[in-house]
Amino acid sequence: MDIKTFVNVVSALPKEISVLAKGPTGIGKSHIVHQIGKRLGLPVIDRRLAQMTEGDLIGLPELVDGVTRFAPVDWFIRACKEPVIVFFDELNRATLEVQQCAFQIVLDRELNGHKLHPDTRVYCAVNVGSEYQVLEMDPALQRRFWAMDLEPTKDDWIAWAKSNDDIPAAVIEYINKFPSSLRHTGNMEPGKVYPNPASWHRLCQSLTHAGCNPDEVCGSGNLPELFYPMCLGFIGQSDSVKFSDFIKEYVNKFFAEDVIDSKRWSSKKQSILDLNSDKKNGLLEQIIDWTKTEGNDITIDEVDRCVDLVKSCSEEMIVNFFNMVMETEDLDTIKKFHKRLGKMVTDIINESGKY
Repeated sequence: MDIKTFVNVVSALPKEISVLAKGPTGIGKSHIVHQIGKRLGLPVIDRRLAQMTEGDLIGLPELVDGVTRFAPVDWFIRACKEPVIVFFDELNRATLEVQQCAFQIVLDRELNGHKLHPDTRVYCAVNVGSEYQVLEMDPALQRRFWAMDLEPTKDDWIAWAKSNDDIPAAVIEYINKFPSSLRHTGNMEPGKVYPNPASWHRLCQSLTHAGCNPDEVCGSGNLPELFYPMCLGFIGQSDSVKFSDFIKEYVNKFFAEDVIDSKRWSSKKQSILDLNSDKKNGLLEQIIDWTKTEGNDITIDEVDRCVDLVKSCSEEMIVNFFNMVMETEDLDTIKKFHKRLGKMVTDIINESGKY
């Protein structure tokens, strides 16, 4: 199942239904759970069971009034007192004892007499594939879940990447053009580095930290000395060669921020206005994506710079851009663009009669 469908289904499930996400490492299972938590308005308690003992789940024994009992751990008590998502990662890499503790939480929604809050949800994830050292899960445990194999698509990753400020636009364009580079499929040689969505994310963070942001070094023909060797450790030799060659020749250096930011717009305005229709259209789509990103509340001055670009486009592109603004369903953004473009779009429609 693709990520978008998975998120929609899981968000609609009754709260008492536990969820089991199955898939190879590095596809972003924990990110998906946090995405669902954000949608549902629930904090996520993330625990990696492969690194835990049964004491980390049931707590440690204590003596109270001459009787020994287990003092519950803080995160589990929180899940009992308030609605949260309890996320158990690497369930099938946990010891049998830890799995049995998880079994009680999934099956009975309680542990040692402490019951989960009625609105708390329990999600788990397992790694699948012959390259992993895992314990077979008890069938009695597996059947308690709504379980699904995750098959993330290129579009899933691109949608996620566009919502994150630390994924350069040039990397998104590379994955869009070479989707097979996103995640290695097939046999894996022991000890060999292969790309996956998580490793691309870490590569982007590391390149930017090292002053080698692909958006800033692309199109130069010569990359910084650290660029290729840094790629090697995250995505392997074959994809490092292909990615480096792509960035060397990638010349579309214009991004939404080049229009929205006043300083960048003043220095790049004419070059952007001289772009062909396809590249302008791509830039307008980036601007729409930028407005959809959480925390990006566009100002009227930023709208004015976007409108400067829009006015340099064909009438069809102007109407199409205005339609994309309307589809954001963000009333504040729509009002600001309508103030600047509403009359123009109305005149175009009335005069052409095509729309």
